[in-house]
Amino acid sequence: MASLPMRLLEPYLRLTRKPLTATAERTEARLSTVKPAAEPPRGLLRKFRVEQRHVDGFACYSVTSRNPGVARASTAPSAILYLHGGSYISPISAWHWRFISRLAAAGHRVEVALYGRAPGYSHRDASPLLASVYRRLLEDCDPRDMAFVGDSAGGGLALAFAQQLAEYALPQPRRLVLLSPWVDVAMENPELAAVEAVDPWLSRAGLRVAGRAWAAGDDVADPRISPINGSLLGLPPTDLFVGTHDLPYPDVLRLERLLKSAGTPVSLHVADGGVHVYPLLPVPEGRAAQRTILQLLRA
Repeated sequence: MASLPMRLLEPYLRLTRKPLTATAERTEARLSTVKPAAEPPRGLLRKFRVEQRHVDGFACYSVTSRNPGVARASTAPSAILYLHGGSYISPISAWHWRFISRLAAAGHRVEVALYGRAPGYSHRDASPLLASVYRRLLEDCDPRDMAFVGDSAGGGLALAFAQQLAEYALPQPRRLVLLSPWVDVAMENPELAAVEAVDPWLSRAGLRVAGRAWAAGDDVADPRISPINGSLLGLPPTDLFVGTHDLPYPDVLRLERLLKSAGTPVSLHVADGGVHVYPLLPVPEGRAAQRTILQLLRA
């Protein structure tokens, strides 16, 4: 059963978040409104070293601990490539930065690539950017000491990029950690309807509009857009976090089965009554998931 804070959060999300994707028209309106990305919070800037640079014209941040002893004492991967969610149309948020700060506090170097969002950009712009960011990381770090972490759309993008690494002659990282990943933009799984009824946040009507904008004329079933349709062979160990009140839940279960069939080590972490991207939220399930994620990254 979900915790009381999780249950209390649902009415708030249903009032404030659900309307954003409830109809195609509302999502179309959001597409026409350019929203700036949330700047790293002051607290994060005080506690961590934050370096901003531009890669291929896109803003990227490197977040590391100001205490060199933390990094030396850590057995964690020396670098994490983090990709934020937002249906490919919304910018990085304060909740993402808080999660990033937890990763950095554990001794990780966190690379945050602010990929271009639809409708101004598409999936065709994202992979070359991530390849450039990853190449620069490889100049400092061994791929065996790296992980890709992404939530929602960022989780789908992390998986899609991992599937394309061979095209760029780049090695796989040591681990993938995907939080409520959006892996099938078409959203035609018949099992989604039952979960959509209890999800207080997401609706297919609007998300399909956002997905088509990200596809930019390509078939939304293309693995570069819906990585559940791509090859799952040769991927690193993958951890999937999802809640039962989370619209992607049925597709994440399907992804787990396909990963197992492909021989890829996979672990599924399900929160009963958990909502979308619950590991980022200030609820008991979210804090427990964060502890688990940090343990996995240290493993």
